[in-house]
Amino acid sequence: MKLHEIELDRIDRRILDHLQVHGRATNLELSEVANLSPAQCMRRHRRLEELGLINGYAAHLNARHVGLGVIAFIHVTMARGHVDELPKFQDLIADLKQILECYSVTGDFDYVLKVVARDLESLSQFLMHTLMHMPGVSAVRSSVCLNEIKCTTALPLE
Repeated sequence: MKLHEIELDRIDRRILDHLQVHGRATNLELSEVANLSPAQCMRRHRRLEELGLINGYAAHLNARHVGLGVIAFIHVTMARGHVDELPKFQDLIADLKQILECYSVTGDFDYVLKVVARDLESLSQFLMHTLMHMPGVSAVRSSVCLNEIKCTTALPLE
C-alpha cells in the first residue's frame, strides 16, 4: 500500500511527526502530543507500524565522535554494455558499511553514494582499492563534504 493510498488524519500526522524527531517517545508522551488517551494512541501507533509507514527506530550517531571525520558523495559511472554486472554491483554496495546511502540516478552518472571514512587517506583507499575494482565500474568522481548544513531523516508530512 502506498502513502497516498493510506488515509492519514491530523492525529496520525502528529504522531508520525513526533516519532520522526523523538523515536524513543513513550506512549504517554505520544498520547499527550496527539491529544488522545494512551490506549487510543497505542492503537493508532500500532496501526501506523502495521501499514508500513514506520520502517523502524534507530539511534543517530555523531560520525565525528565515533572517528568518522569525512563524508563524501561519490558519483559512479558504469561501463556501457555491463548490464549483467548491475545486480552484482548493487549486492556488493549493500554489504559495504562505509556506504550510508546509494541511489540509482538519471543524468551523467549511474549512481550516487554517500560514504563515510575515518580520514582522507581511508577514503582514498576505499575509492582506489574497493570501489574502482567493483564489477562494471568505469569511473568514479568524489566530492568531499566541507561542512554539513542540514542532515535529517524527518519527512515533510504536510
